[in-house]
Amino acid sequence: MNASPLEPSVDTGQDLRLLVRAATMYHLDGLTQAEVAARLGLSRATAGRLIARARAQGLVRVVVDAPPHLAGSIHTEEERILEKLFGLDEALIIDQPADGSAAGNAALGRAAASALVRRLKPGDTLGFTWGPETVATADSIGPRAATCKRVVQMDGSMTSVEYHTGVDQALSRFAERLGAQPLRLMTPLYVDAETVTAMKRDSIIAQSLRAAEESDVMVFGVGSVSTSTTLFEGAYLDTAILDELAGLGAVGEIGGRFYDVDGIPVSSSLVNRTVSIPLEIVRDCRTTFLVSGGAHRQESILGALRGGMVTTLVTDLTCAHWLISQQKGQP
Repeated sequence: MNASPLEPSVDTGQDLRLLVRAATMYHLDGLTQAEVAARLGLSRATAGRLIARARAQGLVRVVVDAPPHLAGSIHTEEERILEKLFGLDEALIIDQPADGSAAGNAALGRAAASALVRRLKPGDTLGFTWGPETVATADSIGPRAATCKRVVQMDGSMTSVEYHTGVDQALSRFAERLGAQPLRLMTPLYVDAETVTAMKRDSIIAQSLRAAEESDVMVFGVGSVSTSTTLFEGAYLDTAILDELAGLGAVGEIGGRFYDVDGIPVSSSLVNRTVSIPLEIVRDCRTTFLVSGGAHRQESILGALRGGMVTTLVTDLTCAHWLISQQKGQP
């Protein structure tokens, strides 16, 4: 079969020479495809096909060589695997263990902030759930590193005990650093179902919930089904509810809404009592940042990933290895 005159074969030395020449001009000399085409007397489309074929046939290899003092803290291969396995836009792996300590949360926050400012647009609404990882992300954003239209709390935070959620700090810092209008959700996280219905009729609460549901970008951590979760520590949940959730197969929550290991929402007694945006809204959001790590959050992270609620994952290396092994079906 004869090759098209617009798409030279590489069966002859002359054609191979042309293929290598086009690839050299593009990859080593830094010419554009249009410039390569002009230099070689080809159409732009043919030059592009030659360049692509050179790489596909192994004539071109691209090597990224990190400096020795940084190589140990860069985990590009694991990030690429996570992106492929879970259909992510981006995965960021920190070198610091995300063990729930202040240092671990700060490292997560710095990585999340660096990606967040790249993806925010001036007209965007940024939604967030409260928690230490979110506070760390807000604290790590530099002054006017990016801008957005408004920032809104996506889940209620009021509780019956004195408990520091960090929601005020996160809201004010996001708004200040991003030049955004802040919208607070002045409600408890859990109330009885009739009160939830009444709250949604309140104009101020309804405005905040509607803005949260319309978020273009979301930032959140995940909670687990255990007494070590912030929801238990803050008296939002008791042991009876935890037992119910565990019996239904729940492994994690976002904004107080629980799901199983496949990311399917769990139909517990909390569903109609929760003041936060539904998981379906999170799943449909354009850009969602899950900022979490550590052995105590692994199953929670896995469920959120499998449920399609994450486009950007920020986690630590140990958790990344566990997630990869679980998704590949390895022990």
